[in-house]
Amino acid sequence: MTRSYPFLIGLLAAIWGASYLFIKVAVRDFSPAAMMELRLAVAALALGAFLVATRGFHRAVADVRAAGVHGLAIGVINGAIPFTLIAWGERHIDSGIASIANATMPIFNVLLAPLLLPSERVSGVRLFGISLGIVGVVVLTGGQPHVTWWFVAGTLAVVLASLSYSISSFYAQRRLGSASGPALATASMFGGALVLLPLAAFSVPSHMPGWKPIGSLAALTLLGTALAQLIVYRAYRHHGATKTSLVTYLMPPTALFYGWLLLGEHITIATAAGLALILGGVALGSGAVALARRAPIAAEP
Repeated sequence: MTRSYPFLIGLLAAIWGASYLFIKVAVRDFSPAAMMELRLAVAALALGAFLVATRGFHRAVADVRAAGVHGLAIGVINGAIPFTLIAWGERHIDSGIASIANATMPIFNVLLAPLLLPSERVSGVRLFGISLGIVGVVVLTGGQPHVTWWFVAGTLAVVLASLSYSISSFYAQRRLGSASGPALATASMFGGALVLLPLAAFSVPSHMPGWKPIGSLAALTLLGTALAQLIVYRAYRHHGATKTSLVTYLMPPTALFYGWLLLGEHITIATAAGLALILGGVALGSGAVALARRAPIAAEP
């Protein structure tokens, strides 16, 4: 299974990195709530069909029920809220910048850990990493050639989405038991769609969307949501959450490349500097990279 790790992580980075591109194109004709309602609902149906095909109807229903209300809650704080915030943010910022702002999630993990898991402590290098990541967000937002209040609001919306993702990871760690990955993904997608339905009903597109936004939404739903959920749970099962989370470092460069190549987005000095600072802060703050310490010199007798 070790050989499958580079393939799974590379595939996840390619799919999730492209998700920001798909959102940027789809949000031209779809409101954020309507777009994410369709994304969650169709993904829930696709994952449910996969579950029934692989486990049978009765076993599939039992597995989804086992995920219970906690699975539905995960769909809200790991689906409906952050998905909508990112889509709204991408109305005002480039897809590449959104991907960088969204890479702050591990920084929130470190910030929230002492509050939600009392045994966790943050100090020294990890605290420096958090500060570095925050500086990266400031540089990413304030260092652009043309900064408007809408640009700042869009970036902060994506950062808030990262906070929601972080809260959901702690919630899942404390509340979810042995629910299977596909069943949990199905329950969470259904829960998110259920919560977004009233808001989406009031923001239905007033005109027929173009083929590019429709195609982008379809790719976002089937590839960036349904397929990605199956891949990530497979990676969790075979390689663990820690190694799987390293995809965080691959997604922003991938999204920047897609945005530059396919949407003509410009990569500014502030964008590159913000990316370096945020990923450096994530590496230090999460403990993935530790600064080397010089060994003490033994005194001569």
